[in-house]
Amino acid sequence: MRATFAFALVLVATPALAGPPYVTDDPEPTDLGKWEVFAYGEGTRFRSHSYEAETGFDINYGAAKDLQVTTVLPVAIEHEDGQMRSGLGDVELGAKYMFIHQQDGTVVPDISFYPTMTLPTAHHGLGSGKVGAFFPLWAQKDIGAWSMFGGGGYAINPNKDAKDSWLVGYAITRQLTDKFNLGAEIYHETADEVGGKPGTGLGLGMVYDLNEKWSILASGGPMLEHRDATGRYAFYMSLAFHD
Repeated sequence: MRATFAFALVLVATPALAGPPYVTDDPEPTDLGKWEVFAYGEGTRFRSHSYEAETGFDINYGAAKDLQVTTVLPVAIEHEDGQMRSGLGDVELGAKYMFIHQQDGTVVPDISFYPTMTLPTAHHGLGSGKVGAFFPLWAQKDIGAWSMFGGGGYAINPNKDAKDSWLVGYAITRQLTDKFNLGAEIYHETADEVGGKPGTGLGLGMVYDLNEKWSILASGGPMLEHRDATGRYAFYMSLAFHD
């Protein structure tokens, strides 16, 4: 179930907004010298009262032009058969580099490479116990108040009974007002454990800007196939600070 959980969770008022709260990521790095910090909670509901969730801080910094460095500090939570356990989750480190910029009047999008590494820092068996990695490419094209973004990548899952997998996603958002952004996405991952099932999910997401520095983000939606294995539905919410 841990491998499925990783799939189901994958986290500023502008004309085009992407990335959190969607599983599908965007290619836009944090601006040079700026911080973006998300105090988040996300999870997957399985059959009956079983669920897996994660809460923590997703910290992003614009380390150089077109380069964002990321650290995710999570607490993992599992609830199954009436028993709940929690503890430090696997810390994630990443670096997003945008190497192609979109051009007005052309079909050329923004494109970024965003490799991440998961460290085996979890307690109480709440993580994989080994170093994992994800190697995606993400692209985005903005047209007025609309933004279309998507891509995918290859995940290395070295823990016992797991296998490497692919994750792909596509999302579209629209800036409805100066403060409110609404979007939808579809995403799919191949089976990431021996004998496991692939999963496809739909999600609706929103971002509401409280002011120039603070935003509320939320998304959620159902899994469409093999729901006993991949979960009934997934959700994400966060309070974001933008420096």
